Formats: sequence, C-alpha cells, structure tokens
Amino acid sequence: MAQVSERLASLSPSETLAMSQKSNELKAQGIDVINLSVGEPDFFTPDFIKEAAHKAIDANFSFYSPANGYLSLRKAIVDKLKRENGLDYSPEQIVCSNGAKQSVCNVLLSIAGPGDEVIVPAPYWVSYVEMVKLAGATNVIVTAGIDRDFKMSSAQLQAAITPKTKALILCSPSNPTGSVYSREELKGLADVLAAYPDITIISDEIYEHINYIGKHESIAQFESVRDRVVIVNGVSKAYAMTGWRLGWIAAPQWIASACNKLQGQYTSGPSSIAQKAAEAAYQGSQEEVAAMRDAFKRRRDLMMELAEDIPGLKVNRPNGAFYLFPDCSAYIGKSFNGKTIEHSADLAMYLLEEGHVASVGGLAFGAPDCVRFSYAASDDQLVEAMHRVKKALEGLK
Repeated sequence: MAQVSERLASLSPSETLAMSQKSNELKAQGIDVINLSVGEPDFFTPDFIKEAAHKAIDANFSFYSPANGYLSLRKAIVDKLKRENGLDYSPEQIVCSNGAKQSVCNVLLSIAGPGDEVIVPAPYWVSYVEMVKLAGATNVIVTAGIDRDFKMSSAQLQAAITPKTKALILCSPSNPTGSVYSREELKGLADVLAAYPDITIISDEIYEHINYIGKHESIAQFESVRDRVVIVNGVSKAYAMTGWRLGWIAAPQWIASACNKLQGQYTSGPSSIAQKAAEAAYQGSQEEVAAMRDAFKRRRDLMMELAEDIPGLKVNRPNGAFYLFPDCSAYIGKSFNGKTIEHSADLAMYLLEEGHVASVGGLAFGAPDCVRFSYAASDDQLVEAMHRVKKALEGLK
C-alpha cells in the first residue's frame, strides 16, 4: 500500500483549523455553536481597499507578478517600515508571499535543515513547530508560564542556545497569549543574541497594529542584531484581510534572495489583485485600523471581566492580538459522565460538545493547562459564550 512521505507523516494537523471545522459540523446539524476558535478579525475589509482591488481587476492586473511581488507594493512596504517603525530597507529586501504563514515557512526552509536547532518560546503559534519539522530541523522549546506573562526571559534564551542553534522565532504581540514584549525585554534578548552572529531572529509581527499599550516595538530596532532579523508581517490582521492571503518579509539580502528563489519554484508570486489591495492598505488612511484596534481593546476588557467571574480560571492581561489564554489547570483531572479531562485539548472538546463554544486547547500551543479564546466576535456573542463556558465548567466534578 502506498504511504505518504516521512516528511508529511511527521506533521500534526492544525488544531485551530480542526476545531473550526468541528464547530462548523455541529452548526450544520442545527446546533447553535459560538465559534471563538478562529484567529481572524470579524470585521469586513475596509471599502477603500476593496475599491483598489476592483480597479486592479478593471486595469487587467491578471498576469503573473514577479515572484517576490510587484515593485510598487514592495516600495509601499519599505515606506511603511520607515514611517511606522523607523527601519530602513530596500525593495530588494522585501519578499511578498501568500500570507505571513508562508513567509515564516519560506524563511525556515531557506536557512534551517537537519542538525540545526530552532528556539521556539512556548506558548507558541501551532504552526511554528510543524514548520521547523518540515525543514528537518529540531525544535528547542523554552516555556514561560502565565506567572511570567508567557514571555521568555533573556536568561532562558541564553540557556537554550547551543552550537547547533540556527534561529529563534519570536512573536510579539503573541498568538496565542496576546502578550507583548516591551522595548526593555526585547533589548535583553538582543543583548544575549549579539554574542551569536550566526543565529537568525524570525520576528513575527503580524499583530503589530492590534496593540493596546502604544507604540509597537520590534527587535529589529537594535543595531547589535539588526542585520540578522527577519520581520514577518502582512495585511491579514490589521486590515481584516485574512482571505486575501498577502504576507511579507523584510530580511537581510541573502535571506530575501533565498526566499525569492524558493518561492519562485513552488508558488511564484502571490495574487496580483491581493497585492494591489495591500498596496492601497499601506498607502491609505489608517483610521479604520485604529477603530478596529479600539474595538478589540474594549472586547479584551469585557472578556477579562467575564473570565475572572469563572471560578478556577487564572487570567493575565493580554496587551495585544485578540486572544484570551486562561490557565485552566483547576479543571484538569475532573470528569463528566465518566470521562476524565486529561489536558486542555480534552477541555476544549468538552466545552464544544457540552457548552457549544469552540475554543482551542493549549496543548497545541505548547501549554497543556491553557485554552485559547478568540474575542474577535460581537459583545453579545462573547457574553453568551462565557456564560456557557461557566455553566459547562460547573458540570465537571
């Protein structure tokens, strides 16, 4: 019998997509499920961006673009990095891809391989560790719990580095925790990394604009590591454009060239229409970005209030993204109808089946005691969802 490749067999399916699919299956059966599992804004793409896409279609932007994206878009990204982040790049250092997910994977496939180690702070986004596996490299997990606001310390980073360390993946604001590294915390990490010139820093900043504490801080601002940082970003979260699939990297030239070469062989450039829409997003008014951020902040406060009212949940204050990641360890080991909750994946399934609320167990994020709730939903849905969660948890004995 034919078998899938060893490479594919080593990968785990995406738990976030799996929970969303299970939620949709229950909805198809007529069950009222509130889906707090998906990591995407519930807003519509701003009209001026959609209009740019319409114009691109009318202007016949229907042909292949360069593998790394249109020069006009790459220039718009260079301008954004200068204007918003104070960082200088050339258009040749920008590679546009089919979402930030592909951007991260491109970098890992370009720089890491068998025998290499990649440091991944936990909790982590589910796909990081799978992408490292795909590259044939080894994950080195560094765990920081809720007592540390889920943030890796410089001492932990130092202890994790070995002669085999090839890269560090950093995500701030973070998926799944919403934690945001301060400038001082990033400087501490940069100071450690300054002594290791062969380590590449992959800085996933896709939630840059969903930040509740002011100015976004990038580790790329520090000269000691500047020439080894790959910024990963895109339009999905800030501009409510998840389905447009447009992400990018700003990277040292050798990494940008490598990713361009790789992408040229297996996807070519991203959608021509999505590129023109993204160009408009970066060049147009940012008022709607700010309005969406303010809405998420208000929902964050509502979710925290609701979660803190549930006995046994331990909650921190996320300063970015749109996730609440409570520690649910008080419920691990409890049972319902003879079935024991062994870890957070079991708990998430219980909340879906009994409470009809879709979340994602923290096991997939390297945090087996936590559950991720997305608050990219209406106030009414959030209130009802957390009411259901509270009632369902009361049923565990």
